[in-house]
Amino acid sequence: MKINWGTGIVIGMLLFISFIMFLVINMLTDKKFNHDLVTEEYYKKELHYQEEINAETNAFSLEENITDRRVKDGWVIEFPKNLELAKISGNLNFYRPSNENLDFNIPLELTSHKIFIKDEKLVDGRWNINIHWEYEETPYLYKNEIVY
Repeated sequence: MKINWGTGIVIGMLLFISFIMFLVINMLTDKKFNHDLVTEEYYKKELHYQEEINAETNAFSLEENITDRRVKDGWVIEFPKNLELAKISGNLNFYRPSNENLDFNIPLELTSHKIFIKDEKLVDGRWNINIHWEYEETPYLYKNEIVY
């Protein structure tokens, strides 16, 4: 039996469509491809977005802002030296976009101007650092995206 070119095109298109449908169904049903929202209560969080903008603007207006860098055994976050540690309160959040089980929070109870995060807590890959903090009742926000 000989197949003409029209039948060959139809068979080729059907094979291609079948392959694409297989990939789509496989991606949607496989548990390792989790397509949930990035954050829970997304819309509730968006209502406070202007407050975050204001806090971030306050941080940019400081003479010296928070800095962070990689060191031999982990990650160091440094607060400005001109601030009194007793007046600083807040929360340090390490957010892993690819796996919420790796996220962690550290309440700010500073005894030094430096916070050291050990290697064991940080898995290689992308992290978002969010530091929500207050100094003399003024809110500040520091954000940074890092690749560890």
